Amino acid sequence: MLVLDDHFQLRIARAERWLPSSRVSTIDRAAQFVDDLGFALLFPAAKIEAPSLWEAVAGEDAEPFATGMDENESLVWAWKDELPRDGLAWYGRFLHRRGSLLSSRLLRALYPGGGQPDDHHSMDLSREAHEIAEALRGGPLTTAALRQIVGNRSRYERAMGELHRQLLITSAGVEAQRSGWPAGIVDLTCRIFSVGGGLDLGYAARRFLETMRSTTPRELSRAYGWSVAAARAELDGSVDAGDAVRFGDGGYRVI
Repeated sequence: MLVLDDHFQLRIARAERWLPSSRVSTIDRAAQFVDDLGFALLFPAAKIEAPSLWEAVAGEDAEPFATGMDENESLVWAWKDELPRDGLAWYGRFLHRRGSLLSSRLLRALYPGGGQPDDHHSMDLSREAHEIAEALRGGPLTTAALRQIVGNRSRYERAMGELHRQLLITSAGVEAQRSGWPAGIVDLTCRIFSVGGGLDLGYAARRFLETMRSTTPRELSRAYGWSVAAARAELDGSVDAGDAVRFGDGGYRVI
């Protein structure tokens, strides 16, 4: 059994789990990294404990964008569009509402719809989110085109956040522009990945616990957007299955 009696031991256990033996330098290795962990933030975020692709590429102590967009930043930034485009990992604002990557297995376990282009119809979304999802039924579109559909920038950002949180959309590459940065392309998740009918919250909770090594219902709820009660129920299921144990005041740790 993994013994995590204090914060220092937990940090060691997470570092051993989250940091690859050699730094990630190719997109195939990046896909393998995400597949192994199940999920990762694109870049580390203050006050959020989670693995990140950035740390796998640049090292645990490296600070992203400290000197601008250097080689490592460029790699990670490009992979957020290339990994989902090639069906290697889903990308969007999901984990803790931050830019994050999910393995295809975890994506299937979390995807709430039937895997059809009209999945959004059955979901409680804003009008703008429904408009974006409906527009994407005709094919992938650039972020600029989607902003024009909504009109208001703040409503557009909220709608995109809703669609990411429901895993309905993902990045799908970029489109070159005559000048400036390439435009990001967005597509329906179900058009790139095999999803629908595979909802398995028990697996999703076990995957989170195994990667985090130790967690609480509140931490899981914040990461996945579940209620605390639902997170606790799924973690209790892991205990009942013999995959985890309870400890302290409401904590769970992997066996």
